[in-house]
Amino acid sequence: MSLSRIESYQRTIAQVFREAVQVSLELFKIMVPILILVKLLQVLGWISYLAVPLEPLMRVVGLPPEMGLVWATALVNNIYGAAVVFLSLALEHPLSVAQVTVLSTLILVAHALPVEVKIAQKSGNRFWFQALMRVGGALVLGFILHWFYFTTGSLQQENVIFWQAESSKEPGFLAWGVSQLRNLGFIFCVILALISLMRILTWLRITELLVRTLQPLLRLLGIGKEAAPLTIVGMTMGLTYGGGLIIRESRSGRVQPKDVFASITLMGLTHSLIEDTLLMVMLGGHLSGILFGRLIFSLLTVALLLRCLPLLSRSFVHRFLFKTTNNNNSS
Repeated sequence: MSLSRIESYQRTIAQVFREAVQVSLELFKIMVPILILVKLLQVLGWISYLAVPLEPLMRVVGLPPEMGLVWATALVNNIYGAAVVFLSLALEHPLSVAQVTVLSTLILVAHALPVEVKIAQKSGNRFWFQALMRVGGALVLGFILHWFYFTTGSLQQENVIFWQAESSKEPGFLAWGVSQLRNLGFIFCVILALISLMRILTWLRITELLVRTLQPLLRLLGIGKEAAPLTIVGMTMGLTYGGGLIIRESRSGRVQPKDVFASITLMGLTHSLIEDTLLMVMLGGHLSGILFGRLIFSLLTVALLLRCLPLLSRSFVHRFLFKTTNNNNSS
């Protein structure tokens, strides 16, 4: 192996490590306050009270009411913050694999709404429709998965979280702090592994293969060829990436408003298929729900929406779904 190639590998490894550190530090700024808050809520016995408003919804999807706090954290923050809260509650509230899969699906479909729905709004979509689509879609899919797993009796074994820090039922603050540091350290390792895996998948052109596989399907749904590649970027890499590109293209007028609406809606329901799915697998989520179920549900939902659009008046669409003009041109 030549010296130049070794140096190239060293630069790549250093770059991946720096990226993992940067991402982890940004996440820990959010996670550490959440960890402390959850601990205080546990000590004061307030978690059950905070979960009361979400209790009916959690029961509909077959989850204990305490898991409402996990989903609430995801809705306003991100899936990493929700994962931290889940780890904090998992010992006292053990779940089956089916339940973790349902919870993981809720988190994957509806999370980081203040940021991600704002991205959707900047592309010309209506804020409240996109927010309701994400939350409502998560609950509908969660109910379908719960019904399926319960009816078939599948995935009913107790879930195992292999990286959960050891602790007693009521650990002291010092023991709790040490256990949480271990969890944060493991999360850094997960982030480092995910970033490395993404690099490898790109180098092996597996991501490119996924793009080529999905593009004909998007065209079949009715998403135009101009928006299809951008949609795939969002679905595979994340809504921030794909949504940012869609915003740029929508403002340029190269992508029609209907295609922007379909693309953003699909990205909202299913994005970051690789990274986020892998993270939920590590929590115990099963691929039948968090990947295949989510993808099929999202594609069918967007296909149905696009079939219904011609039945709606232009004024209704413009007011409640998306702006029907783009750069003063009609769609």
